[in-house]
Amino acid sequence: MVKAQGLTFIPKWNWLAVFTMGNSSGHNNTLSIPPGKGPHRVGCTDLMVGHTVHGTFLRLYYPCQASENPQLPDWVPCREYFNGLADFMKMNRALSERIFNYLFGSCKIPAAWNASFKPDGKYPVIIFSHGLGAFRTLYSAICVELASQGFIVAAVEHRDESASATFYFRENEVWMYYRPLKPGENEFPLRNKQVKQRADECIRALDILFDINSGKSVENVLQCDFDLSTMENSMDLCRIAIMGHSFGGATVIECLCKDVKFKCGVALDTWMFPLDEEIFPGVKQPIFFINSEKFQWIGNIIRMKKLDSAIFPRKMITIKGTVHQSFPDFTFLTGNWIGRLMKLKGEIDPHIALDLFNKATLAFFQCHLNMDRDFNQWDALIDGKDDNLIPGTNITIPQSSI
Repeated sequence: MVKAQGLTFIPKWNWLAVFTMGNSSGHNNTLSIPPGKGPHRVGCTDLMVGHTVHGTFLRLYYPCQASENPQLPDWVPCREYFNGLADFMKMNRALSERIFNYLFGSCKIPAAWNASFKPDGKYPVIIFSHGLGAFRTLYSAICVELASQGFIVAAVEHRDESASATFYFRENEVWMYYRPLKPGENEFPLRNKQVKQRADECIRALDILFDINSGKSVENVLQCDFDLSTMENSMDLCRIAIMGHSFGGATVIECLCKDVKFKCGVALDTWMFPLDEEIFPGVKQPIFFINSEKFQWIGNIIRMKKLDSAIFPRKMITIKGTVHQSFPDFTFLTGNWIGRLMKLKGEIDPHIALDLFNKATLAFFQCHLNMDRDFNQWDALIDGKDDNLIPGTNITIPQSSI
């Protein structure tokens, strides 16, 4: 295993042999993304606004009306994303496409594609930012659960060349793939530029939701069947949160600094490296750091601690038995031994881990978005009070570093 600035990369030789041998159940229905547990059925659609790289692209999850035989969307939308994942993992495209398609080609997201929106008062809004090498659909278990609990969730697909793949439309699709570091390149300038662009993309996504909510006509370049006008006046835009994983966790911090419309942030196993510490004093909203047990290290935790405040709420918990990839959907779609070998699965049952961080997140949102719900039944989780949680961090910080 190789660690580069805290992010773990897996040597090329492992992937090809392991994927073909170790996940034979991956192509059938024994492994699947868990459905939401909340009272609402969940629908989803894609929204792309603008015809340039500077436009906006997101997957929208929302409470929907019941329908017979709903169409469930593919987890990986098309083959170009398999190619992007191959590039990110430094694998051969042709071979990896066959492997990925065999393992994950039949995986579905448990949400009804383009289902009719369910009006029911005003729903709070969450913007979600993906990690390095990911894209808009890879955190669907989290997003579906939040939508089932009565949130509208916009999972942004970033165009800063940190996604494994993404596209925009001119006359045709124009694909963009992950940009690796050049030999000898200093990493910080690239990552800092990317995190700033990511925050701008999240803010633009929120601006589009404001337009939809106010009844303005928003053109979806993708021409989906979903009628955006049905969402008019359906969003509680006084209750907006930002959430993300890894590089997306850094994006959470950047967004909170840039836009006070985000009332709080949940940062999942955050990679702090891309952030300029000079912005930290400008972050005045509550932050909840939810970390895995196996990913964090002293320098990263120290940077999180630099956001501590006597005035503004800062919470941190660590989930025992989890790894960095316990947050994306891969953890549900790989068998036990391949999942652990590839660090896609920790020692804890991924369903238990998902349940813990979803409940802790909901309790945090109720508190800091001033919601009148029953999520406060899980308040103890925010303080790490559970057999599977560690309050704060499992990393020992030298006193001289504090």
